[in-house]
Amino acid sequence: MKLADRVSALTPSTTLAITAKAKELKAAGHDVIGLGAGEPDFNTPQHIMDAAVNAMNAGQTKYTPAGGLAELKKEIISKFERDQGIAYKPGEVIVCSGAKHALYTLFQVLLNEGDEVIIPAPYWVSYPEQVKLADGVPVYVEASEENQFKLTPEQLKEAITEKTKAVIINSPSNPTGMLYTKEELEALGQICLEHDVLIVSDEIYEKLIYGTHKHVSIAELSEELKNQTIIINGVSKSHSMTGWRIGYAAGNEQIIKAMTNLASHSTSNPTSIAQYASIAAYAGSQEPVEEMRKAFEERLNIIYDKLVAIPGISCLKPQGAFYLFPNAKQAAEMTGFASVDEFVEALLEKEKVAIVPGSGFGSPDNVRLSYATSLDVIEAALERIERFVKENSSN
Repeated sequence: MKLADRVSALTPSTTLAITAKAKELKAAGHDVIGLGAGEPDFNTPQHIMDAAVNAMNAGQTKYTPAGGLAELKKEIISKFERDQGIAYKPGEVIVCSGAKHALYTLFQVLLNEGDEVIIPAPYWVSYPEQVKLADGVPVYVEASEENQFKLTPEQLKEAITEKTKAVIINSPSNPTGMLYTKEELEALGQICLEHDVLIVSDEIYEKLIYGTHKHVSIAELSEELKNQTIIINGVSKSHSMTGWRIGYAAGNEQIIKAMTNLASHSTSNPTSIAQYASIAAYAGSQEPVEEMRKAFEERLNIIYDKLVAIPGISCLKPQGAFYLFPNAKQAAEMTGFASVDEFVEALLEKEKVAIVPGSGFGSPDNVRLSYATSLDVIEAALERIERFVKENSSN
């Protein structure tokens, strides 16, 4: 049977082979260390889980409005007012089954065949695939390491055509952990306003910021930019609720209404219990969020120096999220491999360390390591990587 063309156009994940091999080795009894985690290694805070139990006991197990509970929208709106100073109306917010679903639904209602979406590389792996599934065209722009992997105004101008519908800004970034400054966002935003390009601002890691850096939403810079922006966010990373699948989008009421109509014919509604838990996430204590952030920052500060001390490895220090995105090209060359992908495969085979090749993020010279795991595990992995490089180096 012939499958739909939209499915055959999808790019297979470059992490699948590594993940499958790691599972195979682990099943065979090998001590495999995996640094591919895209979720916090903390449990969901207790008061949030208690709220879910209370909701179930109260019989809140039925359908909800397709765009989410009014009570949850109220808490999301309060969050925007508290954190960004932005005012939204309920009709400008939709709750979805995760931030990924919010993005998917957005592109489905936004794009016609041939419409272009500018995607700075490195990028989160699902951005281009979701654009393709909506019959859109991903337009990749290489954001250089020299510019902290961030899109420049000059690059944005050059990439815009008459078919450009949107640009994606992910700050802090997965996989790089880099943040856009207020000045950088203002410059990019002005270009988007001039060319009527929608800004898709993925802010899912906004609560995980380190050092003196601050998260700035492009939508908070002016009323014009707010109207030109769809914010994507959720409780997955901030409140360690990845499995609860609650995300949301906020912005232009016409777009949000279209997304809500589509959701009514696809998911019916986000899971009721998870929505009640998310109300508690925003209405309750934020101390667990800050405790988790501090733990990630402590890990980063300990392991960063150890990572860049490995021969052939260089790395910008992340400003947010929980990933390191080092350049491993020199290490691959030193150890006799033609590509970083081959280096990653051999590292898993010989040292039983699974990391994610950067090719899947549009950056083939890099690798992604998650520090959303215990410090002991990360340090053990770095020791193995260093041993692998030194023992196999031809220099």
